[in-house]
Amino acid sequence: MKMPKPSEADKERFRALVPDDPRVEIKPMFGNLGAFVNGNMFMGLFGAQVGLKLDDAVRSEVMGFEGAGSFGPEERPMGGYVALPPALADDPRRAARLVDKALMHVAALPPKQKK
Repeated sequence: MKMPKPSEADKERFRALVPDDPRVEIKPMFGNLGAFVNGNMFMGLFGAQVGLKLDDAVRSEVMGFEGAGSFGPEERPMGGYVALPPALADDPRRAARLVDKALMHVAALPPKQKK
């Protein structure tokens, strides 16, 4: 499985989309980035792709946008996540509503137990 590396511009674009919320933590993941709440990832960066973990209804809505798709490695996409279309990911104001929905959705899940 090939892991794409994000550029510095990709990382900055990702960070610009992450909500300013004290519960949120950004961590490196396999050369990419993830944004977490209560230990669960709600937003990820995979190469240039920005992915969000959304409930079924919102994920279906986003999949209707041109350029949206599965998130993660092609041979093993991450369940429950959708890759934002590039035009949307490049516009923090337009993406903010979906990022907030991902944060709320994942914040409602049980906290991840530390091993």
